[in-house]
Amino acid sequence: MLKERIAAYMIEVRAIDGVEGCALVTKDGIMIGRSFPGEIQERWFAAMTASVLASAESAAGIVGLPPPVTVQISSDPGRCVLLHDAGEKVLIASVLAEGADPSAIDPQVGEIARRIGEAL
Repeated sequence: MLKERIAAYMIEVRAIDGVEGCALVTKDGIMIGRSFPGEIQERWFAAMTASVLASAESAAGIVGLPPPVTVQISSDPGRCVLLHDAGEKVLIASVLAEGADPSAIDPQVGEIARRIGEAL
């Protein structure tokens, strides 16, 4: 049942216009769901996305801010990875297509992340 729910979340994120690929990753860096058009180095991607979110949480705490809900990694030419906190145990990593608008995609993935956080 859990596998089916994770797969359904991945399908839902991928259905968002502009999302090229996505993963559901535990906060200790283990990939538990993925949907990418090609091959990726899953272990490295999972470990690095969990590390980036944890580092952002630490940096925010150092300057007295609450933990971030989203971390955006932007690169040229117009590519982006969005990391969404999805509760105590997991995060969503979304790879956006070139030219996709992160500000339009962020709230949609954020809503899915909220539901995942409540369910898992």
